[in-house]
Amino acid sequence: MAHSDTGSDTGRDPRGDTRGDPSGTALRPPVGPAVPAPGKSRPHERVPEPTRTRTRTRTRTRTRTRTRSRSPRLWTWLLLPGTLWMTGFLLASLLLVATLALGTTDPLGNPRFGFNPGNLSALADPAYRTVLLRSLGYALITCLICLAVAYPVAYAIALRGGRFKNLLVAAIVVPFFANYLVRMYGWSAVLSDDGPLLRALRALGVADDGTKILQTGAGVIAGLVYGFVVFMIIPLYAAMERMGTSLIEAGRDLYGGPLRTFLFVTVPATRQGAAAGCVLVFLPAMGDFVSAQLMGGPDQIMIGNLIQDKFFQGQNWPLGSALTMLLMAVLFLGMLGYLRRARKDEAEAAR
Repeated sequence: MAHSDTGSDTGRDPRGDTRGDPSGTALRPPVGPAVPAPGKSRPHERVPEPTRTRTRTRTRTRTRTRTRSRSPRLWTWLLLPGTLWMTGFLLASLLLVATLALGTTDPLGNPRFGFNPGNLSALADPAYRTVLLRSLGYALITCLICLAVAYPVAYAIALRGGRFKNLLVAAIVVPFFANYLVRMYGWSAVLSDDGPLLRALRALGVADDGTKILQTGAGVIAGLVYGFVVFMIIPLYAAMERMGTSLIEAGRDLYGGPLRTFLFVTVPATRQGAAAGCVLVFLPAMGDFVSAQLMGGPDQIMIGNLIQDKFFQGQNWPLGSALTMLLMAVLFLGMLGYLRRARKDEAEAAR
């Protein structure tokens, strides 16, 4: 009996195989792309998407590696001209001052190069030693007062300033764009005997008519603090900005009170900023002569005043050069101590 067309169509698979045929002779291979043998590919085939992604990733990694290797070279070449310029003039000036420190003066006071070790032995004079120690003490006291003033200011701006941080930093920095000598004249007017500060203190009964700030060591230190406190605020602000508030909150949970948190969390975390600020304050304060000249008396002169006097009034450039070398030796020791401390902190942070 012949099968009808309908029945034959019903038993036939759309791909061409006859599922109803018990012999299975009508099965056909599935329609679709042929799978090549392992390790072989056809030229006209497209690379699978995962393979292309891995290739792009490797290419980008190699490009980034080459870019990073070239970047230090680029910055080195960019820094080289300015570094050579500054280093050349620094070494030339140091050589000139060191050579002049061993020179002499003619009867008219003009400097002459030569070999006169007496200028260096003159530095052992007790008067010069007293001035040097006074300058060192004033600079150290200035650093301590600047730290005491800068810590709360930097803390308030960095952690409580909010969206007004930039405005507050500008309010501190912009006034210091004025000439240093002009600011010192203004500060001496504020601290004068008839100035607003002493008038207010007399009105409160804290000071009397004989109280003086100018022509004293306190006046010199006040001028140094006013002139260089901004150099302490900015490094501390940058250090506290990097520290963030999460560390302080964790310190409060651990230590409890705000004072203990400040001593055991904030101070260690901002130690590098404080050290940088101390260097930036100590170096110029040690050689400053404007504050001692405007706000100090004859008993408050600093080593900067001695150097100025030897160069411009005493006409003794060799002795002034010897005093300059002494001052630079003290400053170099301070800078060396800071660099060693910074290197030790970096080594501890890398562990």
